[in-house]
Amino acid sequence: MVSGTEKADAVERDEVHGATNGFASATDGLCKTNDSLCNGVSPFVSLKNKINNRVQSKDPWFSLEFFPPRTEKGAANLIGRLDRMRDGNPLFIDITWHPAGDPGGDKITSSTKIAGTILNYCGIDTMLHMTCCNQTRETIMKNLEKTKSLGIRSILALRGDPTGDEWEMNENGLNYSSDLVELIRQEYEDYFSICVAGYPKGHPDCSSYKDDLVNLKKKVDAGADFIITQLFFQAEEFLKFQSDCRKIGIQCPIIPGIFPIQTNRSLVQLTKLSKLEVPEDVQKIIEPIKDNDAAIRNFGIDYATDMCRELLNSGEVLGFHMYTLNLETATISILENLGLWQQKISRPLPWKISGNHERQANEQVRPIFWGTRPKSYIHRTQDWDEFPNGRWGDSANPAFGDLKDYHLFYLRSRTPKEKLRQQWGEKLESESDVWKVFSQFLSGDKNEKGIQIKETPWNDDGIAKETDTMKDFLTKYNALGILTINSQPNINAVSSTHPVFGWGDEGGYLFQKAYLEFFIKREYAEALKKILPKYEPRVNYHMINREGNEDYTNADRQTPNAVTWGIFAGKEIIQPTVVDPVSFICWKDEAFGLWIEKWAKLYEPETKSRAVIENICNQYYLVNLVDNDFPKDSILWTVLDEMLKTAGVKF
Repeated sequence: MVSGTEKADAVERDEVHGATNGFASATDGLCKTNDSLCNGVSPFVSLKNKINNRVQSKDPWFSLEFFPPRTEKGAANLIGRLDRMRDGNPLFIDITWHPAGDPGGDKITSSTKIAGTILNYCGIDTMLHMTCCNQTRETIMKNLEKTKSLGIRSILALRGDPTGDEWEMNENGLNYSSDLVELIRQEYEDYFSICVAGYPKGHPDCSSYKDDLVNLKKKVDAGADFIITQLFFQAEEFLKFQSDCRKIGIQCPIIPGIFPIQTNRSLVQLTKLSKLEVPEDVQKIIEPIKDNDAAIRNFGIDYATDMCRELLNSGEVLGFHMYTLNLETATISILENLGLWQQKISRPLPWKISGNHERQANEQVRPIFWGTRPKSYIHRTQDWDEFPNGRWGDSANPAFGDLKDYHLFYLRSRTPKEKLRQQWGEKLESESDVWKVFSQFLSGDKNEKGIQIKETPWNDDGIAKETDTMKDFLTKYNALGILTINSQPNINAVSSTHPVFGWGDEGGYLFQKAYLEFFIKREYAEALKKILPKYEPRVNYHMINREGNEDYTNADRQTPNAVTWGIFAGKEIIQPTVVDPVSFICWKDEAFGLWIEKWAKLYEPETKSRAVIENICNQYYLVNLVDNDFPKDSILWTVLDEMLKTAGVKF
């Protein structure tokens, strides 16, 4: 098999550096509605067992491979794209091992760092490639320990590429992937699911196809759980290879590796590195169109689709491992053609879970404030030994870490500064210009420059579906200076399979209290303080300024208020989202900080634009409102109307 390193180097160097790549899916066990969820989280299922379960149930699947980008910007883009493509529902993804990029280190572009981020922050089951060639046993053990500490439970064990032209025996290290498999099993038993590489044409360094099959059996006998193959061009090549494996006693799942032909350059590079020959019929088609990338990509999509269909129709294949080369279009098209790209998946909880199962098993409740910034919440709580359960428990006990790391690639906006200024204003003259940005973000209307506003500092993933149900109200109030950053409508006994609000098991019923969170200027805050007492106890509120020296609430400061809950057959009531006064104090530092870190710093110091943002940050208040009477129509719009009238606003 051509190593992930060689693929990444060859293709990224010539054509796909910084290209769009794709992915998607929560852990497979969490997305199946027939899985038994315990408080919204299924028991841990190893990748080995997930694959075996799919084989037994004859339920087709796919997985995808990516390589670590070379730059921090590329890493941020990759994480963003994986977020957006979770809904495709791959069984897992894997990340290649890049020896030249400090793969076991802490660099943003290291293989281990990327894999850990995808698992923990994107919530996708992740397998990490790992090689043993030219490494000491001590280094390998260090890499394995780090992999384990990140929560990664699956490894693709490879020999790796020699440093010179020829491979040489290392007397003091591990020489073959079977040695690496054996080491992992000896030291970690069944903690890791282990994959190994198979070669339908035989490994190019092996003396014969037959000898390579013998070597593959050694890897399986050493403890490998499943096999992913090198790329191939004809379905019969894989079917013969799998049949030959079965004849010598290899009974574990064998997943065909599928390479979508996307450009002539990538085809030439990869076949050269893998020492494979392109079939003559493929060469004849590509030759006349070799300089037309779009035509080659369309051919590659059709060719791979037909080959995969032939494999599925054989009854011998249920899953495919797609070599994406960090490009998404061709891979998604093939999977859509095969009916494998599934975009309607129930959520186990109303917030995006981490893929780290230890966290999944212990985390049942989150404050609503980080609803549009789940990565930030995970980062701030990553060192917690235990998570609140039930209704948040003793909210004063957990200590949120300070969030100073706005530069972290999984928290960074993927949009260049120039494009952010185009969306949020090249030049701001007054706070009303900022109000207009918020309003146009919600309405979808383009600004004066003809640019659609697709994100804000508090939400870089667009508008949530449930927020869209209140779009008209929110657009109106934002245009009047009530700058909403989080909200949810009230719902009463809605089906858990509802296309907008649904989460959890089928057959459940969901409930929500209406919630609004927003920034307002001092005049509005003073008016709000005057009118809120008449709405008690129906409406709970919390209002605070940036410094925290003006802090007003009618809620018990040590008692959380559940604002989302679900009732499911045979289970206790699940209350996964709360408004918690203690965590709101922590959140306000981040919420105000985003004005400066994400918006004000787009402009030069001493400019009017920066002064406008800084003034809002320093003078406005952050407010949350909860309407506790969820069966009735929300009263929060009435509260806002009275606040505006009291402040003398005509609307």
